[in-house]
Formats: sequence, structure tokens, C-alpha cells
Amino acid sequence: MMKPDQNPQFQTDLTEGKVALKLLKFSAPFLLSMLIQQSFAMADMLIVSFFSGEVAVAGVNNGGQMVFLAISIAIGLSIGGTILIGQYYGAKRMEEVQKTAATMLTGLLLASVVMAVLFICASGSLLRLIRVPGESFHEAQRYMIISMAGLPFIFMYNAISAILRGLGDSKRPLYFIAGAGVINIILDLILVAGFGHGAAGVAIATVTAQICSVVVSAIYLARSGFMFDFKLKSFVIHRDKLRLVLKLGIPTSLSQVAVNFSFLLMTTLVNGYGVHVSAAAGLAGRFNGFAIMPMLAVSQSVSMMCAQNFGANQVDRALKTMKAGMLISTAIGVPLFLFVQFYARQIMGVFTNSGAVIDAGSIYMRAFSWDYVVVPVLFCFFGLIQGAGHTHITMINTIITSVAIRVPMAILLSQTFGLGLFGVGLAAPAASVGGVIFLSIYILGGRWRRVVIHRQ
Repeated sequence: MMKPDQNPQFQTDLTEGKVALKLLKFSAPFLLSMLIQQSFAMADMLIVSFFSGEVAVAGVNNGGQMVFLAISIAIGLSIGGTILIGQYYGAKRMEEVQKTAATMLTGLLLASVVMAVLFICASGSLLRLIRVPGESFHEAQRYMIISMAGLPFIFMYNAISAILRGLGDSKRPLYFIAGAGVINIILDLILVAGFGHGAAGVAIATVTAQICSVVVSAIYLARSGFMFDFKLKSFVIHRDKLRLVLKLGIPTSLSQVAVNFSFLLMTTLVNGYGVHVSAAAGLAGRFNGFAIMPMLAVSQSVSMMCAQNFGANQVDRALKTMKAGMLISTAIGVPLFLFVQFYARQIMGVFTNSGAVIDAGSIYMRAFSWDYVVVPVLFCFFGLIQGAGHTHITMINTIITSVAIRVPMAILLSQTFGLGLFGVGLAAPAASVGGVIFLSIYILGGRWRRVVIHRQ
């Protein structure tokens, strides 16, 4: 197997050059990757909405909530591995990079198989727990079971992308996911529009696209002299690296689970208003996922760039990276907020021709869009703290804001104050404000300057 320092084509040093320019160059492909992924999700909803109706849309939305819950664990563990790889790479400890990459790929693959079995076996109980409307229950369960069967490939894609981004390469994950996107949309049109398979067709298309993405990326990387050759004997776990990946990744996974759990609870709350509102929230949520991606991409880029700079003992450069990220994110978030405020109905009209769904969705979107003004600050605080490896702090913050603020605020505003769906949407920016306050206090305290790999 080729040593990692012998294939510099997969590496970019983020500890040198102009901070803002370096961040923009790194985050642009990352952003495109995330936007493409969200475009798949939006295409899924558009196609199923126009060719299968509201029942199938609600099925994809509710089944998708459970799938996102599982994927969030992969994302969390991958972020932990990315931070560790970034810090090791910044410190030029290349053997440690290679061991971490092998450990992460192997660990995520094993975890995905176990999780897939558990979620499939519990699919009915989990969907009943979130009060899925009866008419869309079968659609939701079929979507969930098929998607969970493809979970190992989703986990592997996240692991491969995390390793590359930790090394400063954000372009190749873009190429891999773009190819998968073309396959996904073609299969959506065939299975949903052509054969009328509804939510199940969407799930089959998504899983097939992920399988193709992982297989093609593994073949390409193995033939290009990547540090991991994807042969069976190379799938090994180094205990010391597993401990560190879990130390960083478990809090991040719990953060992701907390966020998804809070949205599951709000989905349960929304489902109580009926299938029209459930479909509206699902469609509006897809747009929100698309809109929030640029700011999330900048945040994750801040995290990865900070990780390399922390590893190289360039703490001040890490701080400059966070500030640059805030400026870039704000320049994106404020125009998005204004766009939604003025054109919410037109946006919903792209997804559906149902007047009732458009009415409910536009109300939800206008409330939720206030989050676009707050998250540029919140997400970049996250990036700095995660880059240093203090994922336990971001976990505490996320649990507080997602479970202790977002859910109670959604109930309070929607039911006690009678704001309905507008109150559910407004709970998200309220939680983000709480997160900004909490992380501001932590950053001012200065403990984020202590880096994980330097404490081993």
C-alpha cells in the first residue's frame, strides 16, 4: 500500500496562504457537493409530489426522518475522523493519518451493518412512535426499510469523503456525488414517474445511486495510489485511533441525533394537524435543507481548516478562519432570508399545485427562515470549537438548544400562543439564538485553544 505522503494529489495544506481565499477555495467544492445532495432530495420530493401525490410525499418525509436519524450517526463519526485526520495532517504525522483512515472506514462499515438490521426490525414501531398518518404509513415503512438496506454504502461514502476533506481535498467528493446525482434522478423518473412505485421508488433510486458512488470512488482511489486500497486485508482497526475517533465522533453523533430527534418531535407535532400540513412541512423542510447548505458547508470547511491549523500550532490563524467564515456565511444567509420572506408562496408552488399545501408551507418557511440570519454565527462557532476537537462542548450546546429549547418553544408558540405551524417554524431560530449565547461564553473563556492531538 502506498504511503500517504507519496500521493500529494489528495492533499491540500490549509495552514498557508490567505485565510479567506483558502477558505473559499476549499468550501466551494464542499458546498457544491452538499447542494447536489440536497438537490437529490428536492428532486425526490418534486417527482413523488407530482406523480404520486400527498400520501407518498408524507411517506417519504416521515420515513426520511428515520433515515436521517441513522445517517446522522455516520455524519457525526465521520466529522470526528475528519478532525483527527486534519490535526494529524497539520502536524505532518502521516503514519497516524493512515491508521486513522483505516480505522474509520472499518469502524463505520461495521456500525452501519448493525444499525441497518436494528432499524429495519424496528421500522413499524418507530414510525408509529412519531404518529405517521395512517394513509401514508405503508409508504413511509417501505421507504425506510429500503433506505436502511443501503445504509452501509451511505456510511462508506461519508467515511471516504471525510478522509479526503481532512487531507484538504474537497473536489473529489464533489465528483463522486455528482455522478450519483445523475443516476438518482434518472431512476426517480423511471421508478416513480414511469412505474408509479411512489416512496419505494424514491428509496430504490437513492440507494442505487449511493452504491454506484461508493463503488466508483473506491475503484478510482485504489487505482490512483490512495492511502487505503480497499482490499479486505486493509480493513483493520487500530485501538488507539478508534478511541480518539470515538472520543471526537460520539459527541458529534449525539449532537446530530439530538438535532434529528428534536425535528422528529416537531414532525410528530406537525403530523397532528393532518396529512396536508405534514406534506407541507416535508416540502418546506426540503427547501430549508437546500437553503441552509451554503452556511453549513462554510462551517464544516471552517472546522477542517481550523483542524489543520490547530495541528500546526497556528491558533491565531484558526481564529481568523472562523471570522472569515462568519462574513462569508452572513453574506449568504441574509439574502436567503429576504428571498423567502418575499417569495415563500412561489417557492412552495415549485413543489406542489395543492393550494392547501402551499398555504401551510409558506407559513412554515417564513418563520423558519429567520434562522438564516442567526446560523452564520452559530455554525462558525461550531467550526472553530470542533476543529480544536472539543466536540463535547458542541454536543452539550446542541442538546440544550435542540431538546431543551427548540421542542418546548415549538409547543409553547404553536399551542399555548396559538401560532400553529408558524410557531413550530419559529422555534428553530429561537434555539439558534440560545446556541450563540452559550458558545460565545465558551469561546471567551479560551479553553478551545487546547488541541486534542497535543494532549495525547
